[in-house]
Amino acid sequence: MYFAEVIFHIYMQKILAFLFILSSVTLMAQENKIPQTEKFDFKNLDAYIQILPSIQRVEGKVDYTFDVLAQEDTLRIDGRNMEFIDVFLDEQPVEFYSDEHRIYILFDFLPAKNKKLTFNYEVKPTSGMYFINWDLSQNEEAKKQVWTQGQGKYTSTWLPSFDDMTEKVEFDLSFEFPRDYQLIANGALKTVKETDSTRIWKFDMTVPMSSYLVGMAAGNYKSKRLTSSSGDEIQLYYNPEDSLLFEPTYRYSVEIFDFLEQEIGMPYPWQNYKQVPVMDFLHGGMENTGATIFSASFLTDSIGFKDRNYVNVNAHELAHQWFGNLVTATNGKHHWLHEGFATYYALLAEKAIFGEDYYYWKLYETAEKLKELSDSGKGESLMNPKASSLTFYQKGAWALHILRERVGDEAFRNGIKNYLKLYSFRNVETDNFIAEMEKASGMDLSQYVKDWLEQSAFKATQSLESLRKSEFIVNYLNIAALRETSLEQKFQFLEDALDFPVNDYIGQEAVNQLAGLQSESAFKLYKKAFETNNIFVRQAIALTMKKIPESLKPEFESLLQDESYLSIEAALFKLWEQFPAERKKYLEETRNLEGFYNKNIRMLWLTLNLVTPEFEPNHTQDYYEELAGYTAAWQPFQLRENAFSYLYQLGAFNPESLESLIKGTRHHIYGFRNYCRELLNELLKNEEYRQQLVEISENMTAEETSYLRSKINR
Repeated sequence: MYFAEVIFHIYMQKILAFLFILSSVTLMAQENKIPQTEKFDFKNLDAYIQILPSIQRVEGKVDYTFDVLAQEDTLRIDGRNMEFIDVFLDEQPVEFYSDEHRIYILFDFLPAKNKKLTFNYEVKPTSGMYFINWDLSQNEEAKKQVWTQGQGKYTSTWLPSFDDMTEKVEFDLSFEFPRDYQLIANGALKTVKETDSTRIWKFDMTVPMSSYLVGMAAGNYKSKRLTSSSGDEIQLYYNPEDSLLFEPTYRYSVEIFDFLEQEIGMPYPWQNYKQVPVMDFLHGGMENTGATIFSASFLTDSIGFKDRNYVNVNAHELAHQWFGNLVTATNGKHHWLHEGFATYYALLAEKAIFGEDYYYWKLYETAEKLKELSDSGKGESLMNPKASSLTFYQKGAWALHILRERVGDEAFRNGIKNYLKLYSFRNVETDNFIAEMEKASGMDLSQYVKDWLEQSAFKATQSLESLRKSEFIVNYLNIAALRETSLEQKFQFLEDALDFPVNDYIGQEAVNQLAGLQSESAFKLYKKAFETNNIFVRQAIALTMKKIPESLKPEFESLLQDESYLSIEAALFKLWEQFPAERKKYLEETRNLEGFYNKNIRMLWLTLNLVTPEFEPNHTQDYYEELAGYTAAWQPFQLRENAFSYLYQLGAFNPESLESLIKGTRHHIYGFRNYCRELLNELLKNEEYRQQLVEISENMTAEETSYLRSKINR
């Protein structure tokens, strides 16, 4: 090549680079003018997705079918940090480029039907899809799972899709995954094919949904199929080792399904319904269309069910299948149309299961929190897109409770049904909902909108008026009003509150008012409270009694036999602490108890054992290793956090638990990550621990130790 040609070649490269940058700037400007949804209508996505969990990588091929509604020169699809190849429009190569956020298709688009865009992509998701324990391939104890969480805008981290909730698409997805695992996703499972090392799962959807509702989970699962009264299939997944937890965990699932269909007045809108528990989930649950993923921390036995259960989350995520999935808000300003509705209908389902007192108690509890927020000057409008969960969920539920009282049951139900029918598979704003309620009721709801949807303050007076329609709440408030009254003056009222059949909540309130009191009058009331045999009243005693009087020691010891893990945990510690001579008896009695998912009783038992040297001294090392073993990086974060707390109190971290703590500072669960960082900061104040941490970090990766190094190198 001659010198002049070289100069010309370099010159043209610079011109092309400039034009590319200029076109990018133009495209960004165009993005802010007219929403893409007004120029393109995406109909269907047919995708083949190969998940390679051992290297935490996704490779896929997608076929999008869409209509062009208006002339445009650029089409964009969200796909974060993806590599795109083999891009074709109607089977012809098409010009494109991509950045860290999406792919841009450059073409002179004219109005047309059924255009087809095809491309391959590769990505290593850093969020949105989570690979649990796949970096521990040699550890047979480690539970290996892959699951997704697309809430908001994270599906585009592993599947080229749309962060905009207003773009609804019919998703037909095929997944290739290692063959020894089950895979769950949206839609009806059409086929499962096996290769030498993988299975290919093909799922079909028949109607459109927003991208954030796409979800999948894979792991070592079994399942049971139940059927609703209307004939819908409900498939419930569990790990084989958790088979005994299946019934109490999923208790009332069919009843919830039947209740919501009847109460909402519209059939379940999807092909089937699945639920699957996953380890280290980001939230309580996620309402992926037809396929709820929820935290395995809700797994419980029949004893734990009384203290904590999955019923509320179960009902909440199912309610979303109508409110959020079938009818979707246009943007965050109207988020309460999802969360407020799901919270309200879940509470109605619980009312049908647990009774009216439960319903009003939950409303009372949330009213207290909302009033506190409002009185502190931090109240939020339901129309504030940056409002807190307390506002979107609980104030939203309260707004619907008040609306129903205002318009009446019949008009409320008709308005809900008309709203869902009119806007099925579409996007809405709050005005759309209010319009349907005004039509159904014949009422002007403008003042209601100002008071409950637009105003930041919580309408505490209106709420109290509503609560006082419950005789139970009136009686409860009368007892609660005595908190600052002397025991002599209120004795008879508290004694009457403990009469059979005692109310769960009023009985607890009566016991709570005895906390710290050491008198014969208080002991007499405590004895009566024990004799109610109400599990929740007795639980209140376990949690609030500070010093156990000798006269009530046998009754307090009986708490160790109660069907409440909260009661047993509190009673075990207090008895061990206050009656040293009988520690062996208490430890022997609770030897085989585990407790909740986080093994609350077992870890307390191990810790108390380790500081009771006279009890089984020959097993001290075994018990220590068990406690420290719960900190292992492959364990659920709830167990790790609990074990870290006890090891900190004992001052007994070993190298393995310190290494796990360092790894925890990078965990994907925000709360656990911060807990590990704060605990690490405390340990670094101790020179011995500091030296150990530095030595351990030398054999770890730079990524694993980034937070530790940021603290050491200051």
